[in-house]
Amino acid sequence: MFKGGMVEMMKKAKQMQEDMKSAQEEIKLISCRGESASGAIKIDLNGDYKVTNIELDNSLLSDKEILGDLIMMAINDASSQVSTISKEKMKNVTGGLNLPF
Repeated sequence: MFKGGMVEMMKKAKQMQEDMKSAQEEIKLISCRGESASGAIKIDLNGDYKVTNIELDNSLLSDKEILGDLIMMAINDASSQVSTISKEKMKNVTGGLNLPF
């Protein structure tokens, strides 16, 4: 009985591993847009948290300090979106188990 249960558990673990790999590949393909200053700054991040596009309204170019803060806010917004989507996809794979990856 134990041996059969172990084989089944190993099959499930292997399937979970394959599902996790598939989810990780899907996550790499996502793109999220963070915005700040009512859309005057738009920054796109992919699933690897890499910036893929930046759009800046010309009216913001006169104040470097404020521009830097607004860019940071837009990046954090997009990063939060990527994180939320990633966690949800991995939660679906692990059945809600809180596994570290």
